[in-house]
Amino acid sequence: MKLSIIIPVFNEEKTLEEIVRRVLAVGLPGVKKEIIIIDDRSTDGTGETLEKIKKEYPEFKIYYHQQNQGKGAAVRTGLKQATGDYILIQDADLEYDPRDIPRLLKPVQEKKAEVVYGSRFTGEHRNMFFWHMMGNKLLTFTTNLLYNTTLSDMEVCYKLFSKDSLKGVVLKENRWGFDPEITTKVLKKGIRIYEVPISYSGREFSEGKKIFWKDGLKILWVLIKYKFSS
Repeated sequence: MKLSIIIPVFNEEKTLEEIVRRVLAVGLPGVKKEIIIIDDRSTDGTGETLEKIKKEYPEFKIYYHQQNQGKGAAVRTGLKQATGDYILIQDADLEYDPRDIPRLLKPVQEKKAEVVYGSRFTGEHRNMFFWHMMGNKLLTFTTNLLYNTTLSDMEVCYKLFSKDSLKGVVLKENRWGFDPEITTKVLKKGIRIYEVPISYSGREFSEGKKIFWKDGLKILWVLIKYKFSS
């Protein structure tokens, strides 16, 4: 089995080397890792960090956007280059622990699932902001209502897809709309999403957290829009 790990990056010079170290440290017997990093036009020292990583790991696939387009656009760039049987989205900010990757892989290795999401609400976690939690629950409830499912954490960043599950899926959203868009389009294909508990260590805004309440409104609109369009 080959696993493509897509790491979208924007201004993560403080954590990028560490997340790469943690991803590489995860033991996955019988699984070959393909690491794909996309720099979404960072303005800090991320570029210099990537040059160091490129020298140390020349087998990595590293791409640079000429202008900042958002997480969704970065993931799309990664998807175009991915050659794995399965594809995992890995944020670079250390909120998600790569030691949970075997948990995400287990259901597909056991032929139980094509798509697996982590759930921050069923595993151990650092408490998140109350309004972020409420916003997440509202968006997840809306997903369940519109698409007849029972997810506990639609907005989680840890998502794993089989290559076949994404065949015919055309993604358009550039920014935070990526997560609801890919979720709705997978569900509309009739694929049931499998959830596993993961750990979560949410960071503060002072540490670089980038999502705000206005982004929640965009996500809500994306959920509704793709219910009635493709």
